[in-house]
Amino acid sequence: MLLYTHTASLLSDFFADEYDLEINADQLQFAPTRKEFEGDYTLVVFPLVRFMKKSPEECGEILGQYLMERSDFIDGYNVVKGFLNLSMSVHFWKESLKMTADPAKMTASTENKGTLVVEYSSPNTNKPLHLGHIRNILIGWSMYRILERYGYELVKTQIVNDRGVAICKSMLAWEKFANGETPENSGIKGDHLVGKYYVKFDEELREEYLQWLDTPEADEAFKSNAKKDESKEAFFKRWKNDYFNKVSQLGSEVRQMLRDWESGKEEVVHLWKTMNTWVYDGFDETYEKLGVDFDKTYYESDTYKLGKNLVNEGLKKGVFFTEEDGSVWADLTDEGMDKKLLLRGDGTSVYMTQDLGTARVRYDDFKMDRMVYVVGNEQDYHFKVLFSILKLLEEPYADGLYHLSYGMVDLPGGRMKSREGTVVDADDLIAEVVQIAATNVQERDGMTSLSLKDQEESVRRIGMAALKYQLLKVNPKKRMVFNPEESVDLQGHTGPYIQNAFVRIKSILRKLDESDDFDSEGSIDDYFYLKDQERELLKLLLSYREVIERAASDCDPAHLANFAYQLARTYHRFYHEHHIIRAESDAAKAFRVKLSGVVASALEDSMFLLGIEMPERM
Repeated sequence: MLLYTHTASLLSDFFADEYDLEINADQLQFAPTRKEFEGDYTLVVFPLVRFMKKSPEECGEILGQYLMERSDFIDGYNVVKGFLNLSMSVHFWKESLKMTADPAKMTASTENKGTLVVEYSSPNTNKPLHLGHIRNILIGWSMYRILERYGYELVKTQIVNDRGVAICKSMLAWEKFANGETPENSGIKGDHLVGKYYVKFDEELREEYLQWLDTPEADEAFKSNAKKDESKEAFFKRWKNDYFNKVSQLGSEVRQMLRDWESGKEEVVHLWKTMNTWVYDGFDETYEKLGVDFDKTYYESDTYKLGKNLVNEGLKKGVFFTEEDGSVWADLTDEGMDKKLLLRGDGTSVYMTQDLGTARVRYDDFKMDRMVYVVGNEQDYHFKVLFSILKLLEEPYADGLYHLSYGMVDLPGGRMKSREGTVVDADDLIAEVVQIAATNVQERDGMTSLSLKDQEESVRRIGMAALKYQLLKVNPKKRMVFNPEESVDLQGHTGPYIQNAFVRIKSILRKLDESDDFDSEGSIDDYFYLKDQERELLKLLLSYREVIERAASDCDPAHLANFAYQLARTYHRFYHEHHIIRAESDAAKAFRVKLSGVVASALEDSMFLLGIEMPERM
């Protein structure tokens, strides 16, 4: 920031001259002055007291006087205990306006921090993308843009779970009940069609289970497996998975289908490829609606056998051990975890083995310095174990791994359940928020000058801003409730509210462009009496780089989302309290127009980093 750089240089000279000390800029702690005190920025004096060997108040007075005498950026100060409150000059604010004129350029890192791989989305091919996936995807996409601005070379990846029991459930249900239904002859989007048969399988399994409950075999299972004093109702609710694995005819057919797939049985592999193609086509449509893409997609059907070499390397190094049955384990008890199975006794892989191998393959592909996994918090323990094992193996990238854990998304009516068909489909949700946006826009006048095509595009951008912002404004670690109606509120803490500030500024600038008697640069130097909201806007603009750095270091897009909201809210208040086109002087008009343009650029750029597009009118 301009003030930090300038003041650090002066104070460095002070300590060098007076105390023969070299002061690092990191030792200077600045923050905006609290509203109850006079001043714009506050220097925390306490860390400097040990060098000056005076009381905090005396140190503050000495430093304040020194800065006043040597800086035309500071025109006043006061000391409150160990805090030096600095009042900034008009010259400082004008220089700040120039410095923030190009927010994207101002915040771009000049340092190459290395290669970073970010994994997000990573869906299953047995169902369409849903609301939870949308949160995952939007967090991953925004972090890609934020981290790229922060100085990393980014690689965007996903790993698709395209094999296993769940996928075979959809395949078996389609084979038994679909009567040849396809996306082409049904008009149903491919991933929706496959998801339909995933739900169908669960319905048929439930019906099979209910019929089985009335058989002597069920009574025998209860007698043999129930816990002491456990009711039949409680037992059978608990035993449903055991029924699938031990009794169910449908369960037996699913397991056989999985064995047939793993052995390469031609007709099963053909069906698997066909249905997965339907799903991938559907996913691509949804990704396009969300405005996201990937540089590399990995498939579990390719990677599920990976990792065995890593496990064998670990055995040779003595970091893993074998049991009598030949299974291979990692002992993580010294790190507060348990023992983790890596290879079964028959030599087959487990899920952890696959993730170990995928990590190595990604390193072979990209030689990344860091890797960020965007995965829900139900996998917290899994990633803790994965990272610990990779460190035991001394993988060169192991210290750069990070699990960006996020909480689940609920609806006002409660949780979603895939197998019961109560999940909020991503495509349906996108259509719903865009439709709500369209209804809201019909009540406004700003769209009437646009062509029908441009109106539709503006409505799409408003609806997508509502959806994306609502999911990104909350710290990823927090569980959240998504309410479509609230997300489009033009007066709330929403994406459309921020877009409205941008559109308002664009409208002002268009009117001025049509005027022949306005020179936007001519009289800024003659403006000497800045209003509180003007200084507040400039403070926010000056903080933009720090906000991006904090969002990058915390892996939290909410920092950026809330910056955009604060900037928009401050501008709305400024707009309502001060004239711009009809300002009290040409100098005030020129300054406010320039400031408004910079605010619009910062709003557009911050929303771009969140993956949100701005409309020109709304």
